[in-house]
This record gives sequence, C-alpha cells and structure tokens, in this order.
Amino acid sequence: MSSEDDPRRQDRRAFLTRAATLTALAASAPQGRAEASVLRPKDVEPFFGAHQGGIVTPIQRHVYFAAFDLSTERPEEVTELLRAWTAAAARMTVAEPAQPLAAPLQRVGRDVSAQKSAGAYEAGAQKFQPSVLSADTADALGLSPARLTVTFGFGSTLFVQDGRDRFGLAARRPAALIDLPKFPGDQLVEEHTGGDLSVQACAEDAQVAFHAVRQLARIADNVARIRWVQTGFLPNSPGHATPRNLMGFKDGTNNPPISDPAAMAKFVWVGDEGPNWMHGGTYLIARRIRIALEHWDRMNVAFQEQTLGREKYSGAPLGRKREFDSLNLDAADASGNPLIAENAHVRLAAAASNEGARILRRPYSYNDGVNFTTERWPPWRQGMEYDAGLFFLAYQRDPRTGFIKIYERMSRFDMLNQFVTHVGGGLFACPGGVRPGQFAGQGLFEST
Repeated sequence: MSSEDDPRRQDRRAFLTRAATLTALAASAPQGRAEASVLRPKDVEPFFGAHQGGIVTPIQRHVYFAAFDLSTERPEEVTELLRAWTAAAARMTVAEPAQPLAAPLQRVGRDVSAQKSAGAYEAGAQKFQPSVLSADTADALGLSPARLTVTFGFGSTLFVQDGRDRFGLAARRPAALIDLPKFPGDQLVEEHTGGDLSVQACAEDAQVAFHAVRQLARIADNVARIRWVQTGFLPNSPGHATPRNLMGFKDGTNNPPISDPAAMAKFVWVGDEGPNWMHGGTYLIARRIRIALEHWDRMNVAFQEQTLGREKYSGAPLGRKREFDSLNLDAADASGNPLIAENAHVRLAAAASNEGARILRRPYSYNDGVNFTTERWPPWRQGMEYDAGLFFLAYQRDPRTGFIKIYERMSRFDMLNQFVTHVGGGLFACPGGVRPGQFAGQGLFEST
C-alpha cells in the first residue's frame, strides 16, 4: 500500500479540507454575529474582542469543559485545527451550525429570507442530502444560542512533553505556564488531569454547551482527541443572587468585580510581563473537587459555619450581617477567640491573608452519581459516597501569584480539607481575544 493510500493520510487530508473550508468562514463570521440582531440580544455573547468570552462574561448556568490531547506531530495541522475551531465557535455563538449546511432550513425566530445571511446556508434550494448532516449534528438547530461562550486554552504539554519540543514552541512557553506542584491531599487521577488544549463552553442551556464541544471534537477527528470532560451547573437563582453550592453556602461572594476594568487588569489579564500572544489573555486553573457530602450533611450548621467562616443562610461573614460586608479578621468573641477561626476557609482564602492575591472564580457544581463501597471494619456495611462536588474554574494574571500562592496554605490548614479532595484538573494558558479573520492563539504560531 502506497503512502498516499494510507488511511491515516487520507483522514488527515480530509481534515485539512474541512479546516480550509471553515477558514474561509472566519472572515464572514462577524457578519454572522451581526445577524444576531434578529435574535434576542440577551441570548448572544460576543465572540470577537480584546479578550476571549467566558472569562469576565457574567456566569452562565451550565458548563461543558473538555481537555484534548493532540494526536498529530505536524504544527500545520495544529494551526488548521485552531482555525477550524475558531470559525465553528464564532458560528455557534450566534446559533448557526458549526459548518455551513448545503440547503436552507427554517429557523425558529427567523423568516425564510433571513436564513441565507452570514454565509450560514448556501444560496439555492437544492435538495437536502443526508451527507450534509456531517456539517453539524443538528441537535441544537432551532435552539437559542443561550449566551454561549467558547474559551480556548493551551496546556504545558503543547510546548514540551516528556522533554520533547513537539511543535517547535518550547521557546514560546510562558514562564507562568508552570507544571503545577503536588499539593497536600491531592489525589489527582491521571486520566482526568492535564491536556494539550482546553475548551470551556458555557451557556444557559446544557444542550447548547454540550453541542458546542461535541462539534469541536467531531471537527478535530484524527488530529486531537478528548482526554477528559467535566460538566457543571448552577441553580436557577432569582435575580442576581449569588448561587449556592452543594454544601448549601453562597459561592463567589468575594470575587473581584468583573465590572471593574482596573480590577480585571490587576488580577486577571496578562500585561506586558507576558509574551505578546498572551497580552489580554489569562491563566485558567481547573480543579475537579469531590466533596464528601455524605459526611458534610451530618454536621450541624454551627460547625459548618465555623468551617467556612460565613453564615450559611445569609452568606454574611461571621460577626457581620450582610453577604457583601467585608471580612473582619480581627473580630473576637467574649473569650478573646477569633470569630473567624484561624483555619476557616474564608480567612485562608482572603486577599488580606495572601499579600493581596486574588483570583476570578467561576464555580460550578457537578453531580456524577454515587459510588458504593464496603466498610473494612465491623459491621462491614455497604457505604456510599456521592461523586459530586465543585468544578472549580479560576482565572488569574499569573498562577504563581494567584491560585498557587493562595492554595499552598489552604491545602495544609483549611478546615474544609476534611470534606474535600482534589481529583483532577489542569493549568491552561488562555490567549487574548480573537479578531475577525484570525484564529484563537494565532500569535503563538506566527513565524514558527
């Protein structure tokens, strides 16, 4: 069999053909976003801009996160994959299929005359053929974009893996993209940790978020494969109320305000200290944290409040009355003991305890069922643990002065550690925003 007949070569040629087709769409994607005016504006989040979406975007109710491993050794296939992904993501954020369909389809909320705009469908009324279904799995056709955002990241193994410079990018690895240290209590599962590329899809509709990652995985066939995934959700909290996590506490109260550009520039966005391709980007720490809810649920509320350092129902710091009241780390009770314990979660996480370090958290709950075990001591009952907890997503300007600085002490002293275990995740460099006609992370690959 000649090399040209090799199925792997044919698969790669097919991939490059698909990628080239999608690349042509990137230039027309801005017009696709303009078409969103016939949709409900509140359902659309901008894809193009100085920063990637899904970071300071007001948090959506659902996340579908996937880490990918590259199966190619060719740099040009990596760039073509990113071109294809960028074009597909731009389309999906305005409720278009990931790739153009060959025949017009009637869409909810649009008249037939509007269907051909933004290059979404080819002109003409040719008969819809089954082969066209490869353009999109169609499970989100007719659905609102549901504020979909797609955020791309690069893991350290994209640059160096097992000491090998895979794609000629080792010299361009940011100093902040370190290998995370092993923290006390970590029980990271290799199959649920790391990855060359990350994709975070957030939306108000779980199916829309899943659809987005599903399409990107389909487009990446034979070039990248999913390493691990994690879904997450938030409750449908009324108004702008801080959502509660599975422990019943409000989560995210002490975030730096996303409405404050100065705070975001200080704590989230990479500045001149980073390489050019990371300007306006950020670093993502993703951690899958299992919570022993079966034990937590047996604790009385007073103990839970001491562990967290906040009142369970109001969300107020202990010794205060309202959720957003500032922490008073000096307050003491009548016996002189700190109202907020020295090893309480909020004290150890506070900026005042970490030389001003802050991170932007996008906390989601997850629930992947239950595990059953048998106790190893009399009466040898069957035990049960929830495979549920917190999918922790945190963005910061530099993980060395952000998450790592904060968590080094928390991993050793936090009272909450008796209930939580970090079992997976990774660190990813998320480049700056995408301009029309470009692809995510383009600056990293230029002149390589």
